[in-house]
Order: sequence, then C-alpha cells, then structure tokens
Amino acid sequence: MHQPTYPTLCAETQKEKPKLTNENKTLDDALTPRQIVEELDTYIIGQFDAKRAVAIALRNRARRQMLAEDIQDEVAPKNIIMIGSTGVGKTEIARRLARLVEAPFIKVEASKYTEIGYVGRDVESMIRDLTEIAIARCKAEQTTAVEEKAREFAEERLLDALIPMPRSLRRQMEDADTRLLSILDEDEPDDVETSDSEDDDSDESDIFDEPIDSSIDSPPESSKESEEDGLVARRDRYYKTRDMFKKWLREGKMEDKPVEVNVKPRSMPFVEIFSPGGMEEMDINFKDMFSSILPNQTKKRRLPVAEARQILMQEEAEKLIDMDTVISEAIERVENAGIVFLDEIDKIAGRESRQGPDVSREGVQRDILPIIEGSTVASKYGPVRTHHILFIAAGAFHVSSPSDLIPELQGRFPIRVELKSLTQADFQAILTEPKNALVKQYTALLETEGVKAVITDDAIDEIASLAFQVNESVEDIGARRLHTIMEKLFENLFFDAPDSGSGTVTINAEYVTAELAEIVKDQDLSKYIL
Repeated sequence: MHQPTYPTLCAETQKEKPKLTNENKTLDDALTPRQIVEELDTYIIGQFDAKRAVAIALRNRARRQMLAEDIQDEVAPKNIIMIGSTGVGKTEIARRLARLVEAPFIKVEASKYTEIGYVGRDVESMIRDLTEIAIARCKAEQTTAVEEKAREFAEERLLDALIPMPRSLRRQMEDADTRLLSILDEDEPDDVETSDSEDDDSDESDIFDEPIDSSIDSPPESSKESEEDGLVARRDRYYKTRDMFKKWLREGKMEDKPVEVNVKPRSMPFVEIFSPGGMEEMDINFKDMFSSILPNQTKKRRLPVAEARQILMQEEAEKLIDMDTVISEAIERVENAGIVFLDEIDKIAGRESRQGPDVSREGVQRDILPIIEGSTVASKYGPVRTHHILFIAAGAFHVSSPSDLIPELQGRFPIRVELKSLTQADFQAILTEPKNALVKQYTALLETEGVKAVITDDAIDEIASLAFQVNESVEDIGARRLHTIMEKLFENLFFDAPDSGSGTVTINAEYVTAELAEIVKDQDLSKYIL
C-alpha cells in the first residue's frame, strides 16, 4: 500500500529551530506532529489528512502552554469536524490520540442529548462525565504511587488477623505503658507553672505536698523485676513468631490460607435526586455528607490471604490518598488537556421543524454551543471551565452537510477533514499491519485452545476482496465489515477447537471461498449475516 511521504525541513532550518520556553517549560517532552502521525499509523491505516489535523491541534495545545499568561487564555482550541462514513477510523483516531498523550477522553453521541426544558440528558453532563474519568485516572495514579506503603499497612493488618496478640499480653503491655507514663509525670520539674494565680498554686501544693506511703499496694522490688522480665520474654516470643509469619507472607507460602478480616462494604447506599431540565447529574450523596457523623461500617469476611491482601491494600491506599489533590489535579487536566469526541453530529444538523419544536436538532445545537465556546460547568467536584477542551466532532453527513449546522456552531470548528472510504488495499493492510491487526487477534484466540492457525497471503487477499465487494453491493460500513467476515470465517473453528485437540489449521483462499462464497453470492442473505 502506498504510504504518504512526510515533508522534512532542510538541515539548516532544523539546526536553527527555536526552543520555546516559558517559566522553565519546554516543548521537548511533547510529541511533534510527525511523531503523533507515526504513532497513529501503527494502529490506523490511511486517513493521513485526518491524522495530520489532529496532530497539529494537539501540538498547538502544548504550544499554548509556553505562551505568556496574558496571551495563553486568548488562544482558542482548534476544534475539528471529521466527515466520513462509518467504519473509516474517525472514532479510533480520536481514541488513540487521547491514549497517546494520556489525556482525559470521552466519546458521546450528540443524538442522545435533548434541549433544555425537556426530560433527558443535559449537554453539560458530557463535561461532568469527563471530570469523573479524569478523577478516576488521577486516583489510580496516586494509588500506584502509594502502593508500597499500602502493602506494608495491609501486611500488618493481615498479621493482626493471622496471629493476634494475646489479650493478657496486651493488658500487661498497656499496664506497663501506664506505669511508664506515671513515672514520667513524677519526674516532671517542680518549677513547671500550672497557673498564673498564686492562690491556685497554694491549693495545688496542699494536694501534692502530702507524703505518699510507697509501701501501700507496692510489690517487692524482686517481684517487679521478675514480672518485667516475664513480660519482655512473652513480648519477644510474640514478635518473633510474628516475624516468621511475615516472612511466610512475603514468600507466598500463605496465599491460600483463610483469614477473617474486617473490611468496608464494597457499595454504600446513596440517594440521587433527579429533576428535569438537565440537573440529573447533580446528585446529592448523603454518604459523603454524613461521612463525618455516621460511624464507618465494616463487615467481617473470611477470605484467602491473597484476596484479603488486595482488599486491604485498596482500603489502605484510600487512606493515604489526598482526594483534594486528586480533584484539583483532575480538574486542571480536564480544563487544559481534555478531549471530547462528539459523534453523530450530523444527526443534529437539521433546522428546526415547522410543525413544532425539534428537541434533537437546532435546540441541542444551541445548548452545545456555550460548552464549545467556553463556559463554566458546575459539578459536584467544583466548577470546570471548558474554554480549552478540545472538541472533535464526527459524522457521516450522508443526508445533511456541515453547513446545515447553525453558523455559530460552525465557527467553533475551524478545521474540517474528510476521511476517505476504505479500498481493498486498505482492507489487506488492516488485516495484517496494525499492532492490533485482526489476523493477530483471531489466531491468538485460537491458540488458547492449542490450535495454531496459519493464514496464507491469498486468504488475506480473498477476505479483503469479499469485504470490499459486500461494502460496495450492500452497505458501506468500512472496516467493521472485516469483523463480521472474520467472525463468520472462524465460527466453525472456534466451535470445534476445544474438542479437536492441538494441531495446525491452514486457512487459504479455497477455505475462505468455501466458508463465505455462498453467503456473498446471495445478496438478500448477506444483508442479514454480513
């Protein structure tokens, strides 16, 4: 397949390339547009224009961070409209782009929103959902950062459950601590001032200056020493045994041993309040409101050590994580790096109906407009600004066109790219070239049953030819046609593999034709199967 060539700068221009900086920030760590396109090429075949557009838009976001603060907020994001039929790679480009830069990403369908005043999904909920995704990601990162510390605390809790300290020893140690504290109190300097009033001092002296008969209730010195020696010996034996159990835990010798631990319930009841007009996301979580008043509920569960360790690690990690920091960092990521993929925007591109209000078209467009222009959305974590969120819209536009959108909304998408329909050569490349190529996926699934599938080159050509033929004669659904054909092709193999035993199966052009030719010839039947 012909791959587009990427223009290069001359050596002199590359040598004199300026380094943009702002308060010790640089662009060195950010991917260049060429690098972004090359990374997208490993998963998506063709569509160079669309990849180039999203790469430039992403690089411009990094460039904006280098600008002075008075200009930084004035630079608007370069929102994009992708035009192309289903299955050509619109969603995959946006999804892979977000994974590439680890940015908060959400895919929504414009057709599921309704105009303000009607019961349904509020357009602002896409920003709240994006914030939830960012918070979950930041929390996961923080959990990874405190994993070792959480493991240590969880290990101590496991040891407490596996080898609890005897009550008698605990009481003796508590009594010893109490005696130690009393001795420390007696050794306090006499000149410590307890009050500014001389009268108070005289009253206190009457109490503490009285002689104390130390012989009352005081065991002999020899008795005290023997008791302390016995306490030390018992304590040493306990901690020696505990260290032995800790060693076994770390060596994995107790993974299957059952243990009873007190854990928090996995789900806590809460009340959500819904109201029409777009407030369905502003729920009131009474668990959070009264968490400082109500006691923490725990439940005793008997689990294997391996499973109990994971649960206890999660609980300890939550104690170590600062949720205020997580929330503030997540909101900052959403505001400066968030990506919203607005699919099926062509479904709301029509004008208002003459017979009455059309809640799925122009009304929704006008509600989406402030979000894309830049506004502040209220969430349960605080306000979220949408001024620099990147919006990538997509649609087939078979019936309507981008010009059917309201002019204000059109202006907020300055970049428009058209994705081309996939050719037979594209199908051949999709089957074998990407990291997640379909041939690799299906052969790997079959190998789990001990069956090795060898797909010949002529079989690849035949599969691509059949997919292209069905798209041309029935309906063009792009690369998704390959999924249905591959599923049908491997159907008998997947069914028989568990019973056939290990071996090798060769899939050539004749095998493909025998499995699919009749279905492809019967146009009426292929509409329902392929």
